[in-house]
Amino acid sequence: MTKGDLVNNISTKANLTKASAERALNVFIACAKDTLVQESKLVLTGLGTFSVEIRKARQGRNPRTGESLTIPASKVIKFHPGKVLKDALN
Repeated sequence: MTKGDLVNNISTKANLTKASAERALNVFIACAKDTLVQESKLVLTGLGTFSVEIRKARQGRNPRTGESLTIPASKVIKFHPGKVLKDALN
């Protein structure tokens, strides 16, 4: 599903115009991003939990040259599905 498909679904199910649905989705995305940056955790009951975790620096290998290199530490977003989502999938 693409962002356009999601906008179409939101507009149909919420009885909104596509422009209103897209604005609502953009606001949600901005709020989710701000929350993850500031608080490192976003809980959406019924869907799951998004959290920011730190991936440690590690050794890697350049596949082209075989040369060893260090991959720096970075922050990654993890998603843990909630019970309602797990039950819907199974």
